Amino acid sequence: MAIQFKIQHEDSSCRARAGSLTVRNQQVSTPVFMPVGTAGAVRAVMPSELKRLGATIILANTYHLSLKPGEGLIQKAGGLHKFMGWEGPILTDSGGYQVFSLPGVKISDEGVSFRYEVDGRAVTLTPERSMEIQSALGADIIMAFDECVSYPCEYEVAKRAVERTTQWAKRCGQSHKNSNQTLFGIIQGSVFPDLRKRSAEQLLDIGFEGFSIGGLSVGERLQKMNVVLEETIPFLPKRYPRYLMGIGLPEDLLNAIERGLDMFDCVIPTRYARSASAFTNRGKIRLIHKEYRRDFYPIEPNCRCYTCQNFTRAYLRHLFVSKEILGAMLTSIHNLYFYQDLMKQSRDAILENRFSRFKQAFLDQYQS
Repeated sequence: MAIQFKIQHEDSSCRARAGSLTVRNQQVSTPVFMPVGTAGAVRAVMPSELKRLGATIILANTYHLSLKPGEGLIQKAGGLHKFMGWEGPILTDSGGYQVFSLPGVKISDEGVSFRYEVDGRAVTLTPERSMEIQSALGADIIMAFDECVSYPCEYEVAKRAVERTTQWAKRCGQSHKNSNQTLFGIIQGSVFPDLRKRSAEQLLDIGFEGFSIGGLSVGERLQKMNVVLEETIPFLPKRYPRYLMGIGLPEDLLNAIERGLDMFDCVIPTRYARSASAFTNRGKIRLIHKEYRRDFYPIEPNCRCYTCQNFTRAYLRHLFVSKEILGAMLTSIHNLYFYQDLMKQSRDAILENRFSRFKQAFLDQYQS
């Protein structure tokens, strides 16, 4: 087994849980937020800074890396860890979400075909090809290839996607030969409870070392997402790590943790940072606003991140107004630290059986 997952404590006030994920003899405490390095780099943040702000595992994208620079080159460079200078665990997604969001995609039982949006060349991606790419990249945790549907969608469309996802998951399992990598299955089913149940049970029958819940945060509201989670999680045995894919707003993360999810990823912290949006305990602020021109306080007065310990809102505003890349870098550092600290506070609250109170107190002051 390439990973080990242990539940260290379950909160008595809800289903939140604190755990430990051991990957390549490195420990990842859960719940955990994974910064996204789509093309092999977390934008505007150096690997050394990621480590300093508390990140323990990051995510990269199979689809993008296979097209540029190509998994063969990365493999020759010694694998993704060495190529991008990150010593911690890496998770790669299968490319399914990115592929199905492209225009002109043709889907069949065999796989998907499309044209690369940069140069128009024809590309075919199958479950076997996804496993081949991820094996060459050398990530520690890899995802099965799945079919993600848009929201809203008709029941029959979601049903066909579930059946195809199951068949593709079987083929991924058969093609998965790298014992140093852990393969997760991805549960689909849109917002239909019976389809989510069917998908979870079928993937459990195939057998994976972890399970992801995909197909959310595609347009449905938070209330609908919570209902889907409530209907899906009971079918996942507690012994497996549970990964909710692509969820990134603080309120969404807390709602998911309360329901027993362990792992999360999203581009929101760095994407928002590049447009001058910073997260605080009272909500997001836009550093570009003129009210910060003479504001000599840090983004968050009690924050221990490098940015808040050394720079003011006025300086950050100046950087964005001047179109200096340092503004995006410093705000990204703060936002990622904010997310890592939110996970740490959540874990501490779980260990002390007070997560529900912590979540409510946070949301009472946080303006989304």
